[in-house]
Amino acid sequence: MEISSAAVRMPFSRQPRRENERRNPDLLRYRILLPLALLAAIGVALVFKGSDILARGYIDEAEIQAGTTLRLAVSALDGHLKRYEALPALIADQQNIEALILDPKNETLQATTNTYLKEINGLLKSSDVYVMTMDGETIAASNYDSPVSFVGENFTYRPYFQDAAEGRQSRFYALGTTSLKRGYYFGSPIEIGGAIRGVIVFKVDIDSLEASWGGGDDRIFVSDPEGIIFMTGSPEWLYASILPLTPDRIARTEASRRYADARLRELPVKRSSFAGRDVMTIRDGGIEKEYLVVSQPMPDAGWTVNVLMDTGSVHAQAKTATVAALLTLCLAGLGLAVVLQRRARLNERLTLQAEARNELEHRVAERTADLARVNSRIEEEIAERRLTEQRLRQTQADLIQAGKLAGLGQMSAALSHELNQPLAAAKTYAETTGVLIDLGRMDEARDNVRRISVLIDRMASISRHLRNFARKPNEKLGAVALDDAMRDTLEIVAARLKTADAELDIDIDPAIPAVKAGAVRLQQVLVNIITNAADAVEGLDDRRITVSAWQTDGKVLVSVRDRGPGVAAAIHERIFDPFFTTKGVGKGLGLGLSISYNIIKDFGGSLSVADHPEGGAVFLIELEVADGNLLEAAE
Repeated sequence: MEISSAAVRMPFSRQPRRENERRNPDLLRYRILLPLALLAAIGVALVFKGSDILARGYIDEAEIQAGTTLRLAVSALDGHLKRYEALPALIADQQNIEALILDPKNETLQATTNTYLKEINGLLKSSDVYVMTMDGETIAASNYDSPVSFVGENFTYRPYFQDAAEGRQSRFYALGTTSLKRGYYFGSPIEIGGAIRGVIVFKVDIDSLEASWGGGDDRIFVSDPEGIIFMTGSPEWLYASILPLTPDRIARTEASRRYADARLRELPVKRSSFAGRDVMTIRDGGIEKEYLVVSQPMPDAGWTVNVLMDTGSVHAQAKTATVAALLTLCLAGLGLAVVLQRRARLNERLTLQAEARNELEHRVAERTADLARVNSRIEEEIAERRLTEQRLRQTQADLIQAGKLAGLGQMSAALSHELNQPLAAAKTYAETTGVLIDLGRMDEARDNVRRISVLIDRMASISRHLRNFARKPNEKLGAVALDDAMRDTLEIVAARLKTADAELDIDIDPAIPAVKAGAVRLQQVLVNIITNAADAVEGLDDRRITVSAWQTDGKVLVSVRDRGPGVAAAIHERIFDPFFTTKGVGKGLGLGLSISYNIIKDFGGSLSVADHPEGGAVFLIELEVADGNLLEAAE
């Protein structure tokens, strides 16, 4: 009722509008869908136009960053080269250089100059320094004593020699034809008496600069006017061309032997534009990458320095910003939809509140009646289940007795033979006794009577064990000695073992403590398992049955192993189920193992079966050791 009161307190101008919305659902749906459609239109415009706008902003930042990298690279290159620019002309004026040019065959001057050039080269940390005559033959070099000595080599085909021979300070970059090392060459004429008599050349190593370019998102490389990459932080791009290798370009390159015998190739490049900037897509290692290209020529050096910046981060930032904007719009739309939906729900709630209250009262009344009926049914079901449980216990006891009687029936033939033997012997002794009495041989007659008494005791023992075995057990759990239970079991199973011609090996330590069990029921379990073992080995070559017992961790374990075919994996989980048997029709009810399993479980132990690694089945009985109270009760 509080909501209704709040509705009454609303401004008069809003009450008719809410009433119209409640009566006209289409009007409310229109007011919800219109703002959402507007937000959707903004989102579509953002996807198609906003991404490009954002990309332009990010590409501007990337271009500024690439430009900074480019300026640093150009400054480093220019500074490195200018260190050596004036050195050739300075060294050319040395007296030992001029003396060697005037007398190039003088071995003493040649040796002195070689040593001098090697010292200068080591001091200035250049790559090589060498002197040539006007015919291009090298007469002294700093590497005179290395395997790739320039002494005796002719470099007339090099532009740096040709320019210096004409009196100009020359520059040239190339791959050495002798050393196969890249370098930048500075050449200077050697003037003596106003005439050019030779050329001196400094070769500058560029590997240290190039090594500093490796790694990072930026790729730096230097290309010549033909577009061939001469220096790069990516070794796989070296001597690759970013321009098509036309015959003219190849001819100009081969004329100066700038790259010696290096194999030239075209770098797989596709040029395009992105956000108003020139970009270059290069296939590298089977992966295509797009780069923003920023270049700056170095006219004095005769090459162009290029910086490539991977645009992947630019694309990612643009996409991330676009997605973030779309998510913001979606959240705004979701919030708007939630607000509008709450208004709709409020209107519906006002309408349905009274109906819900009436429906609730009606359902409470129905549920109360249903619960009363269910409670009555539950009480009837509880009484019925108690009666069923009593019947189940009775049926279980009857099944145990039936299993025992079935076992007795199977052993009846063998037991009748076992009893007939002492009866026949007793009859013979009785008849012989009468004859001995008539003959007056009383001592022999008394011995026959004693033998008859022993035979009667044996038959009484067998009868007593069978009677106890067949009786329904009502015994309580107590302390049972395993050796006593085993001795009584042998009296019952002896006939079955004899029929199966089975050999029973017993290994039970007399020191094993008494177990918590019922004597008759434990005897029944042992009879069932040993009888099954006799059935399993009957007719086989190895008919041994081994019974052993030992104590471990407060438990007593009894193992019965046969040498039969074992238990198939398919029946492992069903072997203890009632009425499950692998014997033929008329040879068993399939209750023995099920009854044995439940008897051991009543004792607080467990019965399991497994296959022995050497063949046959192993039934393992686990029993608890009898505590002090049970031992006192047994005494």
